[in-house]
Amino acid sequence: MPKTVSLHTLGCKLNYSETSTIAKQFENNGFELKEYGDSSDVFVLNTCTVTENADKECRQIIRSVIRNNPSSYIIITGCYAQLQPEEIEKIEGVDLILGENEKFRIFDYVRDFERKEQSCNVIISSTSGNVSDFGEAFSADSDSRTRAFLKIQDGCDYNCAFCTIPLARGGSRSLEPARVIENAKKIIDSGYKEIILTGVNTGDYRSKDENLNEWKLINILYELEKTGIERIRISSIEPNLITDEIIALYKSSSKFCNHFHIPLQSGDSEILKSMRRRYKNEFYKDLVLKLTEEIKDVGIGVDVIVGFPGETDEYFTNTKNFLSELPIMYLHTFSYSERKNTVSVNLPGKVEINKIKDRSRILRYLSLSKRYDFYSKHLNTNQKVLFESRKENGYIEGYTTNYIRVKVNTSLVKENNIYGVLLKNPPQSFMPSLMKGVEPLDAEIINT
Repeated sequence: MPKTVSLHTLGCKLNYSETSTIAKQFENNGFELKEYGDSSDVFVLNTCTVTENADKECRQIIRSVIRNNPSSYIIITGCYAQLQPEEIEKIEGVDLILGENEKFRIFDYVRDFERKEQSCNVIISSTSGNVSDFGEAFSADSDSRTRAFLKIQDGCDYNCAFCTIPLARGGSRSLEPARVIENAKKIIDSGYKEIILTGVNTGDYRSKDENLNEWKLINILYELEKTGIERIRISSIEPNLITDEIIALYKSSSKFCNHFHIPLQSGDSEILKSMRRRYKNEFYKDLVLKLTEEIKDVGIGVDVIVGFPGETDEYFTNTKNFLSELPIMYLHTFSYSERKNTVSVNLPGKVEINKIKDRSRILRYLSLSKRYDFYSKHLNTNQKVLFESRKENGYIEGYTTNYIRVKVNTSLVKENNIYGVLLKNPPQSFMPSLMKGVEPLDAEIINT
């Protein structure tokens, strides 16, 4: 019988694309893939370390897998493994810990995957901040099987006061243009209708072609626009890297989704400065207003951190009011978490955990309100939806180009196909349940 492997991913979409590539390596070596939670001969966890809760979740999952599958060969890799291998090594039952440079070379380090009585094997070839390899990766969205994440960039040269990602993944580096286009064509040939470009700092894409010509993100976008892909989306992009050229291309081409996810982190100018962000809140506001003016029906998502050291009640109110006035679609709210070897650890003005929770809850309600308003504004409009897999209740769901989630209940719709729809019923109120959120909009198919 072939050996089996199950894999699990924590953190960003970049991690998901990399886990998919690792899974392909196991398949190419004769392993049968099992679902996470199923018993398997080998278990691989690709970790995240963006917050203290992420570290805690990593440890909980490791212990749970070891407890439920004591005979599995346990491999831990990713950002948490790179930065805190000694914490993982303390967990009895872990067999192999691999750093960022090593995560795509599992079969160079182990072949039989037989558990030994010896202690855990830790292989971290690069110290914090010195990771330099570029592991190519592209993958399907695990939920939809209709969208593929294409890794074009890794690492980061920014030095935000709260962030350990440059320590975990090293400096900014990018995949060669020819390899980006080649991987994109593989995705297209596999039948995917949407490509999502991903990286640690995707907008910072910088590379050279075989003729030593300089390439930036806009050049990659121009080339992808010429391919047969139907939709192109950027997973996340820093506000200072959204150029006029990118806006013009999005405006002129139907292939680029009218949706941006743009990290803000704070709406208060003093906190932004303390965070070492590369823009002011006025710049961010002007950018959002420009996008809404230039690109029809654009949906904009925002990252924001609450509880950063020095964030007084007044500064938080500034952030809340700033976000309330912006024409955005939703927020991703993060509670500040101290990370080793970051500037913010030593900053004064620590915020009490209860205040952080209260502020997080306030912004989560604001996010739901924004999404509710955005959905409502688009009622009775015609949109194109890429539909995903059918749910158990008979509905099939998908996304518009500007990231409105839509559902229909008809057998006429097939997954991984784009249909014209009319958005019909108002979204359900978000007020009764913060966890439930805003439900997908009902729609009527108007053309196939």
